[in-house]
Amino acid sequence: MQDKTFDAFNEQTRQFFEPMRKLNSLMLQNMERVSEYQMESLKRYSQMGTERLRDATEINDAESLRDFGTRQAEMMNALSQQMLEDARTLGEMSLKFKAELEQLYTESGQAFAEQAGQAAEAAKPAAAAAKPTATEKPAAAEKPAAEKPAPAKSTSQATRKRGSGGSAS
Repeated sequence: MQDKTFDAFNEQTRQFFEPMRKLNSLMLQNMERVSEYQMESLKRYSQMGTERLRDATEINDAESLRDFGTRQAEMMNALSQQMLEDARTLGEMSLKFKAELEQLYTESGQAFAEQAGQAAEAAKPAAAAAKPTATEKPAAAEKPAAEKPAPAKSTSQATRKRGSGGSAS
């Protein structure tokens, strides 16, 4: 008897925490994807910066300075394109995460509604058995009304000190 009860309790607990486990798993996967992408982006940007510094150290005359300026402008265009692509990719990741969250919430809501419906169906026979018949009197009519307790009185330390004759110092 206790084994069945314990198993039923374990199953209910598992079902209760399953949506939270799925949510945590989904959030962790998203965090991993975003972190990995950001690390790759950081690596690309730092390589670009290092290449620019190397190119800058090789400037030794006016012509190499002019070439460096040209390559710098090209690099800035490439950098802005890369940043736009990164922003677009992160936006797509966010939309995918949002869609996965919505799906999870929908599934959890449906599961919850099914469980609530099953619980309501199980409660109907019990509620029908508990209703008094027309010949029985309700239990409340048999018992006299209980007296209401007196409201609690609040006292402060100042009134206690005054009441005991002590002075506040």
